[in-house]
Amino acid sequence: MNWNVKKIVKFLFAVTTAFSVVLTPVTGSDLYAQGTSVTTDWTREAASQIRLDGSNTAPKIDKDELEEITSEFIIWDTWPLQDKNGHPAVVNGYKIIFALSVPKGTIPGKRHDSAEIRYFYSNDGKSWNLGGLVFEDGKALGSRQWAGSSVIDKNGRVHMFYTATGRKGEERLSYGQKLATVTADIVTNKSVAFANWSNHKVILEADGTYYQTEEQAGIGEFSYAFRDPSYFLDPKTGEEYLLFSANTSGTLKERACRPEHAGTAEFMRTMPSEAKFYNGSIGIAKAVNDDLTEFEVLPPLLEANCVNEELERPNIVVKGNQYYLFTKTHSNKFAEGIDAPEGLYGFVSKSLTSEYKPLNGTGLVIANPDDNPYQSYSWMVMSNGTVISYVDYVDVDGKDIQEIGEQSTEYQIEHFGGMLAPSIKLSITGDRTSLLGEKKQGVFK
Repeated sequence: MNWNVKKIVKFLFAVTTAFSVVLTPVTGSDLYAQGTSVTTDWTREAASQIRLDGSNTAPKIDKDELEEITSEFIIWDTWPLQDKNGHPAVVNGYKIIFALSVPKGTIPGKRHDSAEIRYFYSNDGKSWNLGGLVFEDGKALGSRQWAGSSVIDKNGRVHMFYTATGRKGEERLSYGQKLATVTADIVTNKSVAFANWSNHKVILEADGTYYQTEEQAGIGEFSYAFRDPSYFLDPKTGEEYLLFSANTSGTLKERACRPEHAGTAEFMRTMPSEAKFYNGSIGIAKAVNDDLTEFEVLPPLLEANCVNEELERPNIVVKGNQYYLFTKTHSNKFAEGIDAPEGLYGFVSKSLTSEYKPLNGTGLVIANPDDNPYQSYSWMVMSNGTVISYVDYVDVDGKDIQEIGEQSTEYQIEHFGGMLAPSIKLSITGDRTSLLGEKKQGVFK
């Protein structure tokens, strides 16, 4: 849908429901998870204070100085094979990374419509060889596969978690999202391959109580998420979890902006009525069997109601006694009245499931520079503070993301990177972060 049309529809809906936005009482039947003992709010007060400076702005990317790891495919969301403690795994001398991919020549704006997961391997952790498609032909769930995570257990078995999007064999694309898993062995012999596959299995679906279902999203919503499974082993308890990108439960008609979403009375007083359209959240589920095929859904770790509608690819890094929760989002996913960049955002807590505070006071950790605002995306923080991402759109002459999508195929291909971005070294101290400099593309350590 055209972004201007989207704004008009939101405005018209907001006008017709303005009084309910302000006057809806807080009752036990309300479908927000706030008020529980675990869910943290990212407030409008915090997000409205975001500013770019030398501590959070990434160096400008020149795509012409970068190298592709494949000449056949464009790649975007990328993650390494990790051990259960979150470190990049080494299997018989090889490191392995996974990436969403489509053949070169695909319109970048349409790449999610046919995404498949491919893998690459390296024996030096710097230069990467194309391995091929991860999943056996036709076996993966969904009409296409979106991002996930991959870990290797003590027996050498790889657990792959991914987003099964749409329905297998569908003639018209649909956007339902479920979390799925499959396991395999790794075979190495001068290259890397996967063998002895288990059956693919759906392990989590939106429950409608904590997390919005596709049916609840319904007419009037412009963003729906139940995706991006990210494995996490809590070193304090030994318990295993999946984090994921989601939306707060309930229909648009049932939602309201509240003081806990604003942060202060001033931000509540100036809350635009259309802010209720924004209900991004970060979900969590706890493994209840050793095979990592059964999970108990828990209340969200974080909600961005009336702030942001899409918090993607969450992951947690533990440093000292603190949990660092990271996510990423687009600039056009923030609610009206919040001017925030395309970037990596983070929160910190001494508890896995409660009392997260925005890093740096606002949540912003890494932003693209003002003169190249879409240069990279899908940042992932490694346990050692290295941050990986991919090259998105560069040198787009002040166009916003909607305008880029309306440009010709040739324009999109020319300005889309579709390759690994230079890695960034991040300093994390207490509740503050800062950028220490760039590393080479494809460096995860």
